[in-house]
Amino acid sequence: MKRIAMAVAASIALAASNAASTQEALAKSSGCFKCHAMDTKKIGPPFKDIVAKYKGNTAAEATLAAKISGGKGHPAVKASPDDVKTLVKWILSQ
Repeated sequence: MKRIAMAVAASIALAASNAASTQEALAKSSGCFKCHAMDTKKIGPPFKDIVAKYKGNTAAEATLAAKISGGKGHPAVKASPDDVKTLVKWILSQ
């Protein structure tokens, strides 16, 4: 029984890891890393600062998606609306 539980836990961890690397690849292919980094300022703020700024804000996802898509205070991206939502969720999960 313990082996099954361990196998399930390992499968879940592997799936989460694959999802995170897929989301990071999406961020790279969408050009996010041209202006942002995880921990250091480039042209734009580091992702960790964005997370800190929006922590606890229930409208954070919608606000960031609108900024990214609309080019208001952020260069417009060519990612689909679904990809933008995925990117915003990934950024806020950092």
